[in-house]
Amino acid sequence: MKAFACIAAAATVFAIAAPASAQFAKAEDAVKYRQNALFVMGQHFGRLGAMANGKVPFDAKVAADNAELVATMAKLPWAAFGPGTDMDGNTKAKPEIWTEQAKFKEHGDKMVAETTKLAAATKTGNLASLKTAFAATADTCKVCHDAFRSK
Repeated sequence: MKAFACIAAAATVFAIAAPASAQFAKAEDAVKYRQNALFVMGQHFGRLGAMANGKVPFDAKVAADNAELVATMAKLPWAAFGPGTDMDGNTKAKPEIWTEQAKFKEHGDKMVAETTKLAAATKTGNLASLKTAFAATADTCKVCHDAFRSK
C-alpha cells in the first residue's frame, strides 16, 4: 500500500511538472512564448491606460474586457523563464532573473495580484477605480522592468 501511495504521489508530481517543461521544445520557443504573452498583455494594458489618462473615452465594458485579458495574460509568461532560456540572444531579460529567482518570482506574483485587482476595479464601472488600480499595476510593472529587463 505504501509503494502504491509513493508511486501515485510521484505520478502526480510528474503530471504537474511535465506540462511546463514539455511545453517548449526549444529555449527559443519559450522566449517567443513569454515575449508574445507580455506583448498581448501590454497591448490590452495600454488600452486601459488610454482610458485612465483621458486619451480615449471611458467605456466600462471595454475596460472590464481588457482588464480581464490583462489578468489572464499576467499568469502566462512565468513558466517560460526556465533553464536555458537566458541564453537566447533575442531577449531583453536580465541575468538577474535566473540569479535572483526568488525576487523575480515575488515580482511576478505581485504583478498577477495587481492585475487581478485591476480586473476587479474595472468591474465597478467607475473611472476613478480604474485610475487607482491602473496606477498601482503600472508601478508594479515598472519596478519589475527596472530590476529585470534590459533597456
